[in-house]
Amino acid sequence: MEHEDAAKKLAELGNNTRLAVFRFLVKAGHEGAAVGEIQRALNVPASTLSHHISRLVGVGLIKQVRESRTLYCIPQYDVLTQLIDFLKEECCKGVDDDR
Repeated sequence: MEHEDAAKKLAELGNNTRLAVFRFLVKAGHEGAAVGEIQRALNVPASTLSHHISRLVGVGLIKQVRESRTLYCIPQYDVLTQLIDFLKEECCKGVDDDR
């Protein structure tokens, strides 16, 4: 993952509501959750939730799938793993091993 891409993803997760949405979806599992379910669980107005979901979709952290009249949000675990790996990539490099 490139530095700029990681920064964009982290910036979106830096918002309290978007972080709550993403964490909710991660807990929901690979099937994700319906937008209405997210709205009820987090008590976020529909228009506000739509905005936050759009931002998370925009950076690839979630995707949306429509089944009939229900819109599902699905966390992209591969993207999350890439972001975590990016953060851990430089872990402890250059640190004195004698400590």
